[in-house]
Amino acid sequence: MNNTTLQVNGMSCQHCVNSIEGALKEIGASGKVNLKNNTVDVTYDNQLTIERIKEAIEEQGYDVL
Repeated sequence: MNNTTLQVNGMSCQHCVNSIEGALKEIGASGKVNLKNNTVDVTYDNQLTIERIKEAIEEQGYDVL
């Protein structure tokens, strides 16, 4: 399993947390959102790429830096 931390802009509430964590779950990753630091810790296997993870978050309306 791989781990990475992404900086994400636009998160502010529990809805944001649910949206991002749910989108990651749909593609086979798991995520833990930290609203205070504007980060998402992602755990994923080798079948996923960072680009696909970023795309899943951006599809929810957030900006991945």
